[in-house]
Amino acid sequence: MARNVYGLDLGTYEIKIFDKKKDSIWREKNVIAMKDKRYIFSVGDEAYEMYEKAPDNIQVVFPMKNGVIAHFDDMQYLLGTLLKTDRHFVRGSEYVIAVPTDVTEVEKKAFYDLVFHSEARAKSVRIVERGLADAIGFGIDIMNEKGVFIANFGGGTTELSVLSSGGMVMNRLVKTGGEHFDSAIAGLVRHNRDFLIGRLTAERLRREFGVFDQSTDSRLTVAGRDLITGVPSQTDVPISLVRAAMKEPLEDCVHAIRSMLDRTPPDVRRGIEANGICLTGGIGNLKGLSTYLEESIGLPVLTVPSPELCVVRGLQKIIQNKTYYRRLTYSMLDEDYRWLR
Repeated sequence: MARNVYGLDLGTYEIKIFDKKKDSIWREKNVIAMKDKRYIFSVGDEAYEMYEKAPDNIQVVFPMKNGVIAHFDDMQYLLGTLLKTDRHFVRGSEYVIAVPTDVTEVEKKAFYDLVFHSEARAKSVRIVERGLADAIGFGIDIMNEKGVFIANFGGGTTELSVLSSGGMVMNRLVKTGGEHFDSAIAGLVRHNRDFLIGRLTAERLRREFGVFDQSTDSRLTVAGRDLITGVPSQTDVPISLVRAAMKEPLEDCVHAIRSMLDRTPPDVRRGIEANGICLTGGIGNLKGLSTYLEESIGLPVLTVPSPELCVVRGLQKIIQNKTYYRRLTYSMLDEDYRWLR
């Protein structure tokens, strides 16, 4: 018998881990700080504190990109370090990893190899489709629901999933997420104000203003660099500028949702229209996003407290429920794996 079971949700900017033995969920930033491009300086939350503040010889790296592993060795080191640091990490444990459906087999295998071939020496590694874990964490009885639409707005991607009777009908990974909103905000501030702000400042503007508010004259004072004088300064950024910057990436997401709904089988579509769209992911906390989606798509949009934890909560329920575990998880070493896919 395995000594423990971990559930892993590897997000672009944050890792969430469920520890079965402790029956607890913990989270850490998915970041590594490297010195002189050769030595690991710090990892996790400590490394994230250095983002946009580190000296020139320290590079802050995000091992995940667009929902998949971009820097395998860095990701493996980061995960191993986090599991060992004050977590009473033990070898020979089982792992269940939530993985995007709409990725290549090579990218999916990287998630598997990340743990299986690490110093964790896992007893087994099993995969579950992220959309399924998301729905279970949302509180949906996926085995009996005829139509479920999950829209997971994450830091690097937006994953759209259509589910029915415990299975995945359609899935699409849209390469638009929180980082794209922030880049758009920083770009428009630079263009309209000749003022340079960092991504963290743009994120603060996004969180403060949201996407749907009756207020039109709100302003926020932010620090940055005046591109005309070249010196550090402060400027007021109006809410209208932030909303204008987020309009295009939001429209891309809305178009992707409408496109999936148009391709959804009629019986499943009726279930979705009755249940509404389930909004999850870290960007699900964005002020007014559910209202914006409702008005743009014409369907009710539902969310839950802490939508960023839906996937890892789903992993928790899958690990604790033998039926879910048997039916929804699989190993990439299974002989009939490719036939099942």
